[in-house]
This record gives sequence, structure tokens and C-alpha cells, in this order.
Amino acid sequence: MAEQSGGLTTKFVETYTQLTKHNLSELENLYHADVIFEDPAHKVIGWRNLHNYFIRLFRTVNECTFEVHDTLTDKDKAYIQWTMTFSHPRIASGEPRSVKGCSRLEYKENCVISHRDYFDMGEMIYEGVPVLGSVIRRIKVSL
Repeated sequence: MAEQSGGLTTKFVETYTQLTKHNLSELENLYHADVIFEDPAHKVIGWRNLHNYFIRLFRTVNECTFEVHDTLTDKDKAYIQWTMTFSHPRIASGEPRSVKGCSRLEYKENCVISHRDYFDMGEMIYEGVPVLGSVIRRIKVSL
């Protein structure tokens, strides 16, 4: 199973590093119909809902790319360390922002059944909001 999981991890990385709003349908080849996706702001259940989530996400951002730094696969799980660079018209005046994160994947039936992203929501969004960002940065420095 580890060899098969390693192939799934490679496929996942290749898909995400090439992902654009024009090829979102490629994600269907990765995810189980009953997938559960979670990040600090969302919980999405089922492939159709996840696909709609990505459609909405890519409609609102000007750019969103992933650079993968490291992967670790063991049996039916994988961990992927990445940096996401994105620009959103209402965050940081539309300037590109980068946030580091990690994904934990679980595999079932040769697909991703569980996908959990871990990243700092403050770094991603709140620090890019003019007044709120300066307050959050000051708090971080004082800790």
C-alpha cells in the first residue's frame, strides 16, 4: 500500500503545482466521492461540494499557486509541506501574499478521502487587511 500511496502523493503534488481555474476538473481524479476537506476556515464534505468550493475560490483570487517543499508518505497517509502564493483584490491591495502550510492526506480506494490543511489564518488574511494587519503584527512581536 505504501508504494501505491506514494504514487497518489506524487499525483497530488503534480496536480496542485499545476492547478489553475482552467483545470479544476483534474481534482476529480484525486478525491474520493465522500472526501472530507478541512482548513482553518472551512469544512467541506463530498466531492461535488469540494469542487464547488474550489470554483468559488478561484473566482475570487487573481492568482493562486503552490510550491511543494517536502512530502512524507506512510501506508495510507501523507504529509505535504507547501507555500501557497495568492493575490486577492481585497487583501493587501491585491499584492501577492505567501503563506506556508502543511496538508495531511488520508487515502482510501486509491483516492484522497481526507484532506486537512494547516496554516496561519492571520498570516494569510488578517495581516493583509490595512488596520487589522498592523495590530496583529504588533501582537505577534510582543509575544
